[in-house]
Amino acid sequence: MSNVEQVSVNEVPEGAFVLDVREDYEFEAGHVPGARHIPLGELPLQYSELDPDEDVYVICRTGGRSAQAALWLNAQGFTAINVAGGSGAWIDAGKEIVSENGQAPVIK
Repeated sequence: MSNVEQVSVNEVPEGAFVLDVREDYEFEAGHVPGARHIPLGELPLQYSELDPDEDVYVICRTGGRSAQAALWLNAQGFTAINVAGGSGAWIDAGKEIVSENGQAPVIK
């Protein structure tokens, strides 16, 4: 298994396309504003909805699932970059998160 490019949460460009590969309940509880959500297990079925010409910054909770997803997307011809430390690092860096469930956003 080859290494996948990684960036810190502070290196994700403003307005970048962020793909969250966590489960539904995790995404609904709290996520990066504007992130596209496709759970890791559904990625092979839904990746065709993504733009292959746009860099994809892949995020999960701690960086494991997103690394798998980025590696797989790269094999499909995408430029996918893993967000090191995931959503936990995102919130630790003081970056905004939003929720889909009407409650205060949290990372699960």
